[in-house]
Amino acid sequence: MIYDIAHRTIYKYDAPVASARCAMRLIPRNDRGQTVLSHRIELSPSAGILNERIDFHGNRVCEARILKPHTKLQIALAARVAVERAPPPAPALTPAWEIVRNAAYASDSLAASSPAHYIYASRFAPLFDTATHYARKSFSPGRPILEGAIELTRRIHADFAYDPDATHIATPIAQAFERRRGVCQDFAHIMIAALRGVGLAASYVSGYLRTYAAPGQARLEGADSTHAWVSVWCGPEFGFFDLDPTNAIVVGNDHIAIAIGRDYADVSPIDGVIIGAGDQDLDVSVDVKEAAI
Repeated sequence: MIYDIAHRTIYKYDAPVASARCAMRLIPRNDRGQTVLSHRIELSPSAGILNERIDFHGNRVCEARILKPHTKLQIALAARVAVERAPPPAPALTPAWEIVRNAAYASDSLAASSPAHYIYASRFAPLFDTATHYARKSFSPGRPILEGAIELTRRIHADFAYDPDATHIATPIAQAFERRRGVCQDFAHIMIAALRGVGLAASYVSGYLRTYAAPGQARLEGADSTHAWVSVWCGPEFGFFDLDPTNAIVVGNDHIAIAIGRDYADVSPIDGVIIGAGDQDLDVSVDVKEAAI
C-alpha cells in the first residue's frame, strides 16, 4: 500500500514572535515495513536554519530556526510512504510472558532496539498499582506473551471510552485510568504502564492512521490527527509487535509510524521555544489517502 500524507500545523500568536526554534518529528520512519518514497517540509515564514538528524530511537528530526518576526507560523509536511508489514506470528507460538520478562531484565544491550530502554517508568507512563493489577488479569502463569498482550489491547478498548474532552496532554494517566476515558495517547500510556508494571518492555509509537468505513462498519477513531499505539517486545526471537488499544487491533498496513520512544515526551511532533509574549492558537489537520499511481 502506498500513501500520500499531508500534515499541516498552524500557530497563531496574539503578539509578534521575534524568533522561534523548533524540532519536528513529522517524517515517517524508514523501517519496520515502511519505505519513505519522498518527503518535504515547508515552513512559512521560511526557516533561516533547517537541519535534519536521526535521534537515538531512530526517529527523523528536523530542526529549524525562524529568525524573522511573525504572528503566524505554518509547518506543512507532504510525504509518500509505502507500507507492507509482515503479519505477526500466531500468538500461541510466542514465548511465555515470564520468559520474555526475564530476558528483558537480563539484556545487557544499550542499542536503540534493546528492551532495556522500555521496561522502566517514564515521564508520561509512570507505574501505578491499579494499572499493574489490571494487566495481571491478561497474564496468567505461562501464557504466551502476544496472546496476553492482544487480550489486554482488547480489554482497554472495551473498558475505556474514547472522549477527546476528557483529558489533555498533561492529564496524569492515573486520572485517565480512573475516569476510564481519554484519547489514543492516554490508552497507549495506560497500556505501556500496565505492561511495564508486570515487567514487560513496551514502547510508545506515534503515527498516522488511514481510516475508511466499510459498509455497515464504524470509522476507526483517531483519524484526521496523529495517532498513537504500543509496541510490545515479544522476546529476542520475535522482537517488537505493534498493537492499537484505541481500536483493539493488531497494527497493520493502515498505520504509518512516525516516531518511537519511551512515551510521548520522546516523540512529540513539534516542540521548541519562541521569543514572544501572549497566547497562541493551534490548528492541526492531517490527510492520509491511498496514492494515485
